[in-house]
Amino acid sequence: MPELPDLLVYKHALERRLKGQRIRSIRILSPFLLRTVEPTIGSFEERSVLEIRLVGKRVIWTFEDDLHLVFHLMVAGRFHWKAAGRALNRKTGLASFDLDAGSLHMTEASTKKRASLHAVSGWEAVGRLDKGGLDVLRAAPSDFSLRLRAERHTLKRSLTDPRLFSGIGNAYSDEILHRAGLSPLQLTSNLSDKETSRLYTSTRAVLSEWTDRLLREAGDEFPEKVTAFRPEMAVHGKFGKPCPVCSAPVQRIVYAENECNYCPGCQTEGRILADRSLSRLLRDDWPRSIDELGESG
Repeated sequence: MPELPDLLVYKHALERRLKGQRIRSIRILSPFLLRTVEPTIGSFEERSVLEIRLVGKRVIWTFEDDLHLVFHLMVAGRFHWKAAGRALNRKTGLASFDLDAGSLHMTEASTKKRASLHAVSGWEAVGRLDKGGLDVLRAAPSDFSLRLRAERHTLKRSLTDPRLFSGIGNAYSDEILHRAGLSPLQLTSNLSDKETSRLYTSTRAVLSEWTDRLLREAGDEFPEKVTAFRPEMAVHGKFGKPCPVCSAPVQRIVYAENECNYCPGCQTEGRILADRSLSRLLRDDWPRSIDELGESG
């Protein structure tokens, strides 16, 4: 799922290509995409895009008369910039927005079709779609601390909860927790003031650094390689590979459709966290520490 750094790069690219430009035609290919019926999608044609904003993980296009298109890319949704009039990919294409200078295509590389588009009138209607997560890049340390301790969850769950924090998902939460040296399963209620401060600093640093990196990589081109798995990441997607800080093998916890990656050397004082499915299968053979992990290999 595109997270805050990816979305900020999308915002930058969309502003350069769409802001002030008139949408000549809109083609909706997937019947699952559009989640509203009023105003009609056709009423946005021949209107100019005034502004591009982010609300959580939603990308907002604002038009005259307080009309807005609200996009949520979910896990597999992506934007692509194509030549004007280019046909949509019949397999992955969801919609296209044609301008004089080119076409913005929206695709989804998944059969589950979770990506969404809402056409709404009035900013209040946009606000009703907002989960209310805190924008950490704009938040003071005290606001971050209050939000983090508002509910008793693991750090991994709290960071990725859109009601608590805005724009942080599975990938960057792994990187943030590794940078902070904190276990993904540590409870927010057990966090000291010093650890909370370290997490705040790490969250802002990781999101800012990756946004700057992705902006440099994209340059003047439209970002076409938006992915949650990047070779420069420390732990996310690096199961079994050495941690770049301490060289311990990166571990994972698999749950639902996701997995959490962490370094036992940097984050859990050498302990291997229990994977619900695999540890249940292995029982006594499940390694409890880095040393035992080495012995089992």
